[in-house]
Amino acid sequence: MSTYTYLSNDNDNGARRMRLFGRERPIYEILGGGKAANILLWRDKAVSGAVFMGVMALWFLFEVAEYNLVTFLCHLTITVMLVIFIWSNGAKAFKWTPPEIPKFLLEESMLCKDICEKLNVFLSWLINIACGNDIKLFCLVILVVSMLSTIGKYITASNLLFIGIVCMGTLPYLYERHEEKTDAIS
Repeated sequence: MSTYTYLSNDNDNGARRMRLFGRERPIYEILGGGKAANILLWRDKAVSGAVFMGVMALWFLFEVAEYNLVTFLCHLTITVMLVIFIWSNGAKAFKWTPPEIPKFLLEESMLCKDICEKLNVFLSWLINIACGNDIKLFCLVILVVSMLSTIGKYITASNLLFIGIVCMGTLPYLYERHEEKTDAIS
């Protein structure tokens, strides 16, 4: 049995065209027909190239340079916080325009409602600290994230995935078993 299907096209005057796996719709429609399809089919070459280069850079960092995910996220956080801090304080000192940081909110459909709310509060808190309102707290956060980065050197992505799966498999059971004691503590 062949995986190809012959389709006739009205424009070809009865000529038949062969399509892989017997599909009847164009590949653009199968991919969703939106921005993702445009990127995957290289219809927007600049965005597709940027995505491709980004994926290649991440692959190089994690596989070739053996950079760890936790360390990468910590270094990224430190860098973004330092840029916002310098920009905010430079704007005050040199009368530049201060950074306009968009309000980043995770949609509740992405994760459960409680996690989204807590993550949004945490991100707002980090941005507020990065703007340089409290220099002692800023230095403390940079120090803590640097320590997490050092610890993260020993945690690979597969170890992080394993720890997450073990926690998902054990924490609900342990909570249900010791629910009264846990609720009394919190």
